[in-house]
Amino acid sequence: MFGLGPVELILIVVIIALLFGARKLPELGKGLGKGIKEFKQEVHDTPRPTPQITDVSSQRLDPVTGAPVATETTVVTERRS
Repeated sequence: MFGLGPVELILIVVIIALLFGARKLPELGKGLGKGIKEFKQEVHDTPRPTPQITDVSSQRLDPVTGAPVATETTVVTERRS
C-alpha cells in the first residue's frame, strides 16, 4: 500500500490525533467513509451514454436564417453521337 510500513502508518495516525484531537477522529473517519462510499456508488452506477443513431440525412443550412437550403439536383444526360 504505497510503500508505507506499519511504523509510518502509526506515525501518521499519531500526528492526525494530535492535530484534530481524539474527539474529532470518529467524525473524520465517518465523513471519509461516507465520501468513499458515495464515490464508489457514482463510479459503478453511472450508465454510460450510448450514441443515438438516426436515419435522417444531413441538410445544408442557411448560415443566416438556419433554414434548410434547397439543393439543386443535377440531371445527367447521355450524349449520343
